[in-house]
Amino acid sequence: MNKTILFFFSAVISVLMACSSGENKSSSTNSIDPALVNNPATASADSSGSTKNAPVFEFKEESHDFGSITEGEKVSYAFRFKNSGNADLIIRSATGSCGCTVPEYSKDPIGPGKEGVVNVTFNSEGKESKQNKTVTLVANTIPNTKVLTITADVKPGK
Repeated sequence: MNKTILFFFSAVISVLMACSSGENKSSSTNSIDPALVNNPATASADSSGSTKNAPVFEFKEESHDFGSITEGEKVSYAFRFKNSGNADLIIRSATGSCGCTVPEYSKDPIGPGKEGVVNVTFNSEGKESKQNKTVTLVANTIPNTKVLTITADVKPGK
């Protein structure tokens, strides 16, 4: 029993030591201050607390209907947006509501007045009937999330 407890604590300590190494394991090659993404108010609020200098998502469309598609078909849509704010817009993450919905986006900041794209691919394999899926973006905007929606009516394959 004591050997089991000792082994467990040794394993936990080993994992903790491995996870707390001083290396920065970020895969990002750009040097974006994490405070800009994690707390958009610190990135954009002036001394009075105003957010007028914050980046702003301005999507042409926030939802797209693929209409009727055949089961197994992969379809994509490009959600285009403009940063209509006064600071660089930084998308931290984009997450699909399921594994069948895959978003792709630029990791580079989008400057004020510039445009960006979030490409969303939906794989209808194994899906039937009306499908409603979402992609949640996390960015340094206020509010810091934006939800995009796709729908499709998936007909049985041949």
